[in-house]
Amino acid sequence: MMLARLDNEVFFKKAFTDMIVFKAFVKDIIGIDVSPEKIETEKAFQPKLGNINFKYDIFAEDVEKRIVIEIQKVEYDHNFDRFLHYHLQAITEQQRTSEDYTVEKTVYTIVLMTAPYKINAKTREFYRDEVLISSLNPRNLKGVERKIFNHELIYLNPNYKGEDTPTNYRDWLDLIYESIHHPENPNININNKGVKRATEIVSFENISPDEWEQAKIEAAKRKVVELEREMGKDERSIEIAKKLLKRNLSNEDIAEDTGLSLEQIETLRNEENS
Repeated sequence: MMLARLDNEVFFKKAFTDMIVFKAFVKDIIGIDVSPEKIETEKAFQPKLGNINFKYDIFAEDVEKRIVIEIQKVEYDHNFDRFLHYHLQAITEQQRTSEDYTVEKTVYTIVLMTAPYKINAKTREFYRDEVLISSLNPRNLKGVERKIFNHELIYLNPNYKGEDTPTNYRDWLDLIYESIHHPENPNININNKGVKRATEIVSFENISPDEWEQAKIEAAKRKVVELEREMGKDERSIEIAKKLLKRNLSNEDIAEDTGLSLEQIETLRNEENS
């Protein structure tokens, strides 16, 4: 079995817009059964809310259960604020047709990040979590959650394999990771019917010539974006690396969290010690 990389937009959407895969994925990640009439890509609300051009990679609604589900795939370490905006837009957009402030549909946003996290620009903290879940439900002073809203924003990042990650997450995280790093011999759980279906969809023999061409164009666009980001990133990363050196982190850890090469970090270390 040879898999197409699921960090490519073309193959990701090909797999996760399949109704069987979508429903199985949502069941495993969110824990609910859904039956959307259709699954949309590049979904945008018109007229738009605010000044951000929101487009959801994958968007579906289950009318009977009054649930909205969004899936975003990110191949770089984007700041968390952007996806909070996406999540909140799907909530506030419901006010267009509502006579009061009631939000009738529960919104779930799932963000799949295929790149390692970097140091957080606001908190200066490192994040090495496979699964992060944010809920809008309030808690009382004793820490008890009151399930009032139930909306959830879920971040998945397969680059940090946790020993205690439950199987329902593990199967999909492994699928994403293995398709990128070991596509020729992926170690995945094909006993999970949804995962098995996804692997069949993105196996090499099931990719059309047109899809390969689209995927190449998408990969070329990503390289341009990455180049533009790299041009403005080094100066900021060097400043972060200097601060991390003072905390006695290893060159390897600093490289992972800043994106700088080991040679660059060693040079900075020598400069700091001179």
